[in-house]
Amino acid sequence: MGSIPTPGSNMSIYTYLIKSLKDKSYYTGISNNPYKRLDTHNRGGLKNTSLKKPYILVYLKPHSSYIEARNHEKWLKKKNREYKNVIAHVAQLAPPISGGVK
Repeated sequence: MGSIPTPGSNMSIYTYLIKSLKDKSYYTGISNNPYKRLDTHNRGGLKNTSLKKPYILVYLKPHSSYIEARNHEKWLKKKNREYKNVIAHVAQLAPPISGGVK
């Protein structure tokens, strides 16, 4: 994450990785507004993630096209937990962003 891009900047689609604070599992997705999407995850708005909330955003990568973001999402979903732990650890250079239900 390092320097977190602001939604609406030059890049308009993002690959994101969120981590469950409940069981430490990861979920990978794409969104044009990752902060709003994080809020949706934390409010239980998605069936796939509703049982493992709350989540924090641990990785965010901007892309110039939907296809590029989708390809990166598919690639990242194939990575194991150890790899995602490394990404999350390195991304701790910036504080995690939490959202949703408190």
